[in-house]
Amino acid sequence: MPYDEQLAERVRGVLAGQSGLTERKMFGGLTFMLAGNMCVGVEQDRLMVRLGQDLYEEALTRPHAAPMDFTGRPMKGFVFVAPGGIATPAALREWVDLGVQFCRTLPAKKAKAEKGKR
Repeated sequence: MPYDEQLAERVRGVLAGQSGLTERKMFGGLTFMLAGNMCVGVEQDRLMVRLGQDLYEEALTRPHAAPMDFTGRPMKGFVFVAPGGIATPAALREWVDLGVQFCRTLPAKKAKAEKGKR
């Protein structure tokens, strides 16, 4: 199942005005990058949120949150939020803001050079 374009549009609305914002297809969905670091994403109808280790355990106690797991091994510091947890604009904004706050603590990544150019 491709990612939910309506959810992607909602996320775009929350992230509007963020500096250094780019989009990239990965994890079978669409991710939103700030300064080259994944912040949040959309996979099917779920939100992916990068929270870091400090907020990870607390986030898992919230309704509709689950470990982000693609391979049978959860990715520590990342959670999936099911549709019920992002149904309202305020709930979506809260999760996206958590991802933005964490992402802004990371050093910016340099853009990769285009293949074939030196």
